[in-house]
Amino acid sequence: MQLTINISDFKVSKNPGDVLVTYSLGSCIGVAIADPQAQVAGLLHFQLPESRMDEDRAVRQPAMFADTGLDALIASMIEHGAEKRRLRVKIAGGAKMLAGSETFDIGKRNHTAIRKALWKHGLMVDTEECGGNVPRTMYVNVADGRVMLKRKADTVAQSATPSRPRVAGGLASNRPRLNLSKSSSAASTTAASSPMRIGV
Repeated sequence: MQLTINISDFKVSKNPGDVLVTYSLGSCIGVAIADPQAQVAGLLHFQLPESRMDEDRAVRQPAMFADTGLDALIASMIEHGAEKRRLRVKIAGGAKMLAGSETFDIGKRNHTAIRKALWKHGLMVDTEECGGNVPRTMYVNVADGRVMLKRKADTVAQSATPSRPRVAGGLASNRPRLNLSKSSSAASTTAASSPMRIGV
């Protein structure tokens, strides 16, 4: 069964037949966390970096923010039988969708915020594809924690030079080979939209 996660929302599943999906990750970031041994997986689609931006909203809608959203996601996963020491983390999104000052680059701020929030939980990112200026759709297979991405045709922010997506970890694709390696930067301006698998 496919479970859709909306913006500022998250879902957790322990049904091996489920696939979690979230669409249109622009400056937002998708956080996929899985405990493959327990066959528990969760997916968060957060919109803003810090709950202190609107503490009242964070109480009502914690998944809107990186810090409170991650807290809620991890708590729910543990309730579903996951163990924190086994969690694997993959993230995608954080694109720069509009031209303008770096101060207003929400995608970059979101990326910094989620890595900081994960560090506070003692977790590291196993694999990521963040940055650039391309919207992404993210799928998580609950059975084994595998993550698939689909990217729309690259779009260039008006009057801006395209930034390059940050990629870490192995990345498999049926697109032309991008010659990616761990902790490398990727230059990708192909217009195709095809699935890519992040890690295992």
